[in-house]
Amino acid sequence: MTVLSPTVLVLHSAGSRGEIESVAKRLNPIGASQMLFMSTVLSLLLAGAAPSDSATAIFAGGCFWSMEHPFDQLDGVTAVTVGFTGGRTANPTYEEVSSGGTGHLESVRVVYDPRKVTYETLLDAFWHNIDPLQADGQFCDHGPQYHTAIFYHDSTQQRLAEQSKRSLEARFRQPIVTLIAPAAAFYPAEERHQHFYRKNAAYYKAYRLGCGRDRRLREVWGADASRVASQKGWNPMQFRKPGDAELKGSLTPLQYEVTQHEATERPFHNDFWDNHHPGIYVDVVSGEPLFSSFDKFDSGTGWPSFTRPLEAPNVKEKTDRSLFMTRTEVRSTHADSHLGHVFEDGPAPTGLRYCINSAALRVMPVERLGEEGYAQYLPLFQTAAQRE
Repeated sequence: MTVLSPTVLVLHSAGSRGEIESVAKRLNPIGASQMLFMSTVLSLLLAGAAPSDSATAIFAGGCFWSMEHPFDQLDGVTAVTVGFTGGRTANPTYEEVSSGGTGHLESVRVVYDPRKVTYETLLDAFWHNIDPLQADGQFCDHGPQYHTAIFYHDSTQQRLAEQSKRSLEARFRQPIVTLIAPAAAFYPAEERHQHFYRKNAAYYKAYRLGCGRDRRLREVWGADASRVASQKGWNPMQFRKPGDAELKGSLTPLQYEVTQHEATERPFHNDFWDNHHPGIYVDVVSGEPLFSSFDKFDSGTGWPSFTRPLEAPNVKEKTDRSLFMTRTEVRSTHADSHLGHVFEDGPAPTGLRYCINSAALRVMPVERLGEEGYAQYLPLFQTAAQRE
């Protein structure tokens, strides 16, 4: 059994490389040659401390009390720590950061299991719990320490973060002020700030209400506000269709026009016409299951095409006499979203072609069915895999 010195034990528990090096210098200032050796040792320690089934994400979204809660609710998240990152000094105190002079942002470090929750889901939770349009802080908290940021750890996180930011800029039609930058040293805040929303629930609720956080989130995100933490899967008994103003706020302009005003997106220039990944497709407004990749085929039309619905009760038909012709329109049953049309020129076994707009759909990849609340469909894909 290897016995580690107190110094090495402290280093091992410090966290990120930046934190460890900072602790190492304070514990034992050493020369450059010895630092090279220590760096190698630290790399080995870090490799042993971070198991392959865990990953780390860092987000700054204003008050870190409020940002801990949404990530705590996600299946697959194993730890959430509030603290500070992006500043100029090591180990700042809460009071120093609150003064706005250290350059740090109040942040949360999220440790998660990528096999259970994806980085995209974490991004979704982050965006829907901030105001990405507010440049001077968040809600009632103003100052550089409350600015929003995504700190990425690798090129994949960077790509996904930038992609999500571009999507929001298209949705809101104005700049998203959230910074995207490489991860820097993260310093945990004092113990009294960890899990504050649970340990001081009454005070926290009063602060959140007084700060107007939830009211502003509803203004920004409409029906989508905090949906990652609260809306999982599909429950027709709990679904309430949002009003028109909420839909305009929660959908992209194209999604709104397609689902609410029967618009048609461009063929071959939409999200899912050429998507071959196994999974299911749900209504973008309600989340009700509509179609499956098992029934998807290439119709050559440039729109997603299916031979039949996954859940027939969730799809209704209506006669459409627009454009000087008679067609059969397809709509979702509960959200009443316009989906597309059905034609009798499809392949076996049904002979039908459900020609659907991508903008009316949200895809649920098979690997995310469980975490998104659609675990009842996993056996379909497990059975198919066994047959192959």
